[in-house]
Amino acid sequence: MAKALPGSPLAPARFPELPVIDGVRFATVEAGVRYAGRTDVMLAHLAPGSTVAGVFTRSSTRSAPVLDCQAKIGQHDDAGAAILVNSGNANAFTGKRGVEAVTAVTTEVARVLGLPESRVFTSSTGVIGEVLPHDRITAKIGELSQKLDAGGIEAAARAIMTTDTFPKGAQTEVEINGKTVRIAGIAKGSGMIAPDMATMLVYIFTDAAADREVLQSMVSALNDQTFNCITVDSDTSTSDSLLMAATGTSGVRIDETSVGFMEALRRVMLDLAHQVVRDGEGATKFVEIAVTGASSDADARTHAMAIANSPLVKTAIAGEDANWGRIVMAVGKSGAPADRDTLSIWFGDILVANKGWVNPDYREEDAAAYMKGQELCIAVDLGLGGGKAHVWTCDLTHGYIDINADYRS
Repeated sequence: MAKALPGSPLAPARFPELPVIDGVRFATVEAGVRYAGRTDVMLAHLAPGSTVAGVFTRSSTRSAPVLDCQAKIGQHDDAGAAILVNSGNANAFTGKRGVEAVTAVTTEVARVLGLPESRVFTSSTGVIGEVLPHDRITAKIGELSQKLDAGGIEAAARAIMTTDTFPKGAQTEVEINGKTVRIAGIAKGSGMIAPDMATMLVYIFTDAAADREVLQSMVSALNDQTFNCITVDSDTSTSDSLLMAATGTSGVRIDETSVGFMEALRRVMLDLAHQVVRDGEGATKFVEIAVTGASSDADARTHAMAIANSPLVKTAIAGEDANWGRIVMAVGKSGAPADRDTLSIWFGDILVANKGWVNPDYREEDAAAYMKGQELCIAVDLGLGGGKAHVWTCDLTHGYIDINADYRS
């Protein structure tokens, strides 16, 4: 049985009410992949005509499921599709046996659902380096097919959790040409979170119709603004996968000019990305890092990530210590251009340092009081140009050590 983890103090009050997306059904089952007494496999079945796009980790040690998805994602077929996800075992660093496990699972899903094997996508999350007991999963495919339900998305969100303390979901609706288009997504992620992309699995569904190339372009662009702007611990996973499916059942077709849809999708993706940070292992603070005045957007992002990933910054935040000197340190070490004499720093709306000097009106007690909040913003202006970036992170507490020191036990 998996050990129960204390709930994140940053968790939303409840799982959101997600709309039914016509053309997709879900099922979950307990397969005993690693632990007994919990659902650990989910299946999503997509209607014929659905298009699927995706983005994946850039890790050089990508898992067998990621490599399989990458090989299939550009293929087109009007047949339906399926996504099968297991938690508890990442099927990564498992060599030939990992490939064989993926083949066994995708072949059985294809057989049971009457799909081409090329339209079955899988993801695995959990421990690296252990052979996936795929027979436990294939034995449950028939049961999963019989349990498929359009309203099963919340159960699917729970089945993909590992060290997550709450299931993650987000949704929105947008009016296009007088018709309502729905978007709903689920995610898992808690530790090993950093671009590109994070230990993160994300599945987003819409009833809009879209050519695969259009959907892929949107997902790739928005991923850089959302999931690639979060970090918990600077560690990039072997297993990150984001799959998005458009079933087309609303009758509304989107294309490159569909700005309203693009913005709606961005909101869903950013909401899910923020929830991943809020469930960071041991996290007690949700932190936005806002960098402006850099020589370029790329430089701003480099500085922001240096601050967000600094253990010294993150532990100071955990200790509610307004140690702004650690921000100065992180900027200086990032490798991107910076000038001490043009640098300014804020904690919230408190100006701490102004153009290379401590603000003469700065009061330590004001900053200390601000640091007690659960949601913080640290802002930096480099004073060098128009480059800007926003990233999101959390603090680093002893809880992170407690979770990861005995993760496999």
